[in-house]
Amino acid sequence: MLRRKGALLAAVVLFPLATATQAGAAAPAPRPDAPAPHTSPATAATACAYTPAVPADNYKGIPDFDPAKAARPFSATLRTSQGAITFKALTDKAPCTTNSFRFLAEKRYFNGSHCHRLTTARLYVLQCGDPTGTGSGGPGYSFPDENLTGATYPAGTVAMANAGPNTNGSQFFFVWKDTKLSPAYTPFGRVTSGLDVLRKIAAGGEDDQNGPGDGYPTLPVNINRVTIKKG
Repeated sequence: MLRRKGALLAAVVLFPLATATQAGAAAPAPRPDAPAPHTSPATAATACAYTPAVPADNYKGIPDFDPAKAARPFSATLRTSQGAITFKALTDKAPCTTNSFRFLAEKRYFNGSHCHRLTTARLYVLQCGDPTGTGSGGPGYSFPDENLTGATYPAGTVAMANAGPNTNGSQFFFVWKDTKLSPAYTPFGRVTSGLDVLRKIAAGGEDDQNGPGDGYPTLPVNINRVTIKKG
């Protein structure tokens, strides 16, 4: 993700979906056509570990990982200022990631935040999950990658942004149009309702602050609340 407004140039080409590093500088993420650098994603429940990390914005603690609880299916609905977006969590494929998202949602971590980045050229995503709204925020912990083998990013994918291998935190993105990316970003959900909302946001455009087709959404996307539904 982006570190702050106007911090990077040509973000679509060089920094497609990076989050800030712990030192506060944005780390380059893979180009859309580059080989994935991730070589050791989490592949089993035992591989899930939440490690304390900085920054710790809107800190809610560090989740526990109970494999049985993490496997329980759920859907999440984001009530935004532009409409509701619901996705089915891939708890069977990305239990560490979905467990973290559910933990943060139930702690109201995302409530009152906004989606800070929209891309409309080469990459077609809406990026959210940073309570600071700058692209540099994080929940105070990181965790491993999952579900990367053969990962693709068709419209409706929900996936994690990162600052390199195994640096997942709270920031994530919705894919509003089929997008080609190297399999470096953990897919953890599928939109079941609200793709039209995402396309409306995309049609509204962005301000190009990071380069052509990459900036802050023109239509403000404020997340009023996130609700979790079992099953």
